[in-house]
Amino acid sequence: MGFTPVKTPLLLKKMFPDYVWDIPSKSKTLYLTFDDGPTPEITDWTLETLNDFNARATFFCIGNNINKHPDIFKNILAGGHRIGNHTHDHLKGWKTKTTRYLENIRLCESVLKTQLSHAHLPDKQNSLIQDHPIHLFRPPYGKMKPGQSKKILDMGYHIVMWDVLSFDWDKTLSEEHCLNNVINKASNGSIVVFHDSLKAAKNMQFTLPRALQYFSEKGFEFKAINSL
Repeated sequence: MGFTPVKTPLLLKKMFPDYVWDIPSKSKTLYLTFDDGPTPEITDWTLETLNDFNARATFFCIGNNINKHPDIFKNILAGGHRIGNHTHDHLKGWKTKTTRYLENIRLCESVLKTQLSHAHLPDKQNSLIQDHPIHLFRPPYGKMKPGQSKKILDMGYHIVMWDVLSFDWDKTLSEEHCLNNVINKASNGSIVVFHDSLKAAKNMQFTLPRALQYFSEKGFEFKAINSL
């Protein structure tokens, strides 16, 4: 885990007020998010698990993975979930020239729009997508250069970070550790990060259903990030 905290400190949120860290709500609500998909088997398993709890989530997709697995991407949409931009090639912003970084975001955006136009979703879901255009962005690794974030905001994106990290990608952590990260730190309005990737699969597939069960029993709902 290094120096990255499970729960984002309030000071960090105040240092970057233009980023979305959580979504305050009067009701018991959690915002589950999934990065790095779509991924064969893992993403569809995630969708089935969310459906078991009538949960909606937000998937920050990699454009190249969407191109490889368009049918899985359509399954995300068909499940009533929202999608966000996670760059086309999972670039490290702080190691990438700003011009290339922005081009990669635009390329992912183009892929998202193309796939959305071919999705043939029910009228209600198409209406939801039209009402809420694709303007959610999460930087891979959660890091960007200051100039990059300013330009991304100028492009009309909401930069969505997180309140709680599950650390499901960290293979040095036990499954129980990842679960405790979520159930001990998530609270009303938290944006929680998981990964629908092969690397995170073992920890995520253990943690997700148990976290859903735990918070469901406490009266929580699980919503997608539909408006900011």
